[in-house]
Amino acid sequence: MNRRTFFQGAAAGMAVRNAARAAASPGLDAKIVRLNLLHTWTTTMSASQYRDTLYVAFSRDGITGHGEGAPIVRYKEDAESARKAVESVRELLLSSNPMRFSKTLAEVFQRIPGEWAGKASIDIALMDWVTQRLGIPLYEYFGLDPADAPVTTFSIGIDTPEITKQKTLEAADYPILKVKVGLSTDEPTIEAVRSVTKKPLRVDANEGWTDKEEAVRKINWLETQGVEFIEQPMPAAMIEETRWVRSRVHLPIIADEACERPADIVKVKDAYDGVNIKLDKCGGVLQAFRVIQMAKALGMRTMLGCMVSSSVSVTAAAHLSPLVDYADLDGNLLISNDPYRGVRVVKGKLTLPDKPGLGLTAAA
Repeated sequence: MNRRTFFQGAAAGMAVRNAARAAASPGLDAKIVRLNLLHTWTTTMSASQYRDTLYVAFSRDGITGHGEGAPIVRYKEDAESARKAVESVRELLLSSNPMRFSKTLAEVFQRIPGEWAGKASIDIALMDWVTQRLGIPLYEYFGLDPADAPVTTFSIGIDTPEITKQKTLEAADYPILKVKVGLSTDEPTIEAVRSVTKKPLRVDANEGWTDKEEAVRKINWLETQGVEFIEQPMPAAMIEETRWVRSRVHLPIIADEACERPADIVKVKDAYDGVNIKLDKCGGVLQAFRVIQMAKALGMRTMLGCMVSSSVSVTAAAHLSPLVDYADLDGNLLISNDPYRGVRVVKGKLTLPDKPGLGLTAAA
């Protein structure tokens, strides 16, 4: 071997070692991604044509875990505040052992006040990384059978009767629909849906009814329209009024905004029949698992929901879906530029990926 060949070989070896070292060293990327909606998304709270969500990628030892948080104004959060929250714990995440995620996440939750969607993005990324490292799908970490995943609803946002009919017809592949109400146009909205389908309906008022007498009247009318349950009919703070309404109607009432995190279960258990659990409002997969278990222990019905988000967040929630009674995991189906593929919906039923972690693949 001549001198030139020796140094070329040494340089090549050093490059390989540096590349290996870079691949093994921890990395964290937090960025805001704009998701474009197929239709303008309207609820009692807002109307929008896009949603900004926060993506987190945690890398270590050649494995990358993906997370997403979808903050909304209802909880006084936005994508930029979520990004800043994640950046504030960057050094903690990079210096901690991801396999000791419970300790790390406890510290994250202690350091970051609020910013539940931001914390959810961290939790999801870590759980994706850990279960990839273990070589198992996330649902196997919780001992769940993917065959038990339920049918998901498909959501119909508030719109004119004609566009509502169009949206309903476009949802022909979904056996159960979730219809947004909570305005003075509630009856025409439901009538428009019923004019083109006889499918079971689930209805979400998004805190839209502030008068308890009106809430009773509307819920009793909805019962005649083939509605299975009503979600969050009154503002979250109106616990006593909702308890009064519940005693005068026959449809189950599901808490959404009134039950954000595990500690909220106790205050809603006598006013609601069930809870809608969302990773973005409770802080991720592990917190959602706790809410589900607490609600089930109290005999309440359980539902997994989502914000408008991509397949990252929706797939993370779907891995817990074999545990719950109902699923409303369609946020990724409402957008036109989903950057990933994960959980699929086949004739309405959630079909979970069988690859390690969340089982995500990049969209073509």
